[in-house]
Amino acid sequence: MDLSIKNTTREQRKEIVKTALAISITGTDFPSDEALKIVKEYVDGKSEIEEVQKKIIALYKKDGENND
Repeated sequence: MDLSIKNTTREQRKEIVKTALAISITGTDFPSDEALKIVKEYVDGKSEIEEVQKKIIALYKKDGENND
């Protein structure tokens, strides 16, 4: 997904920022083993950064739901 201003609406950008901020303030000191495994997929050339980003966001959303 191209996240450039040219290719996103204001509402889309707002949601992107909200998601990023939510993740950044989770208070987690160090990424989970699962998050590190996902990131390693990128390092190893198995997944594009965009796919890794989606997986990480989904992981943290899922973890947030489990903590409620």
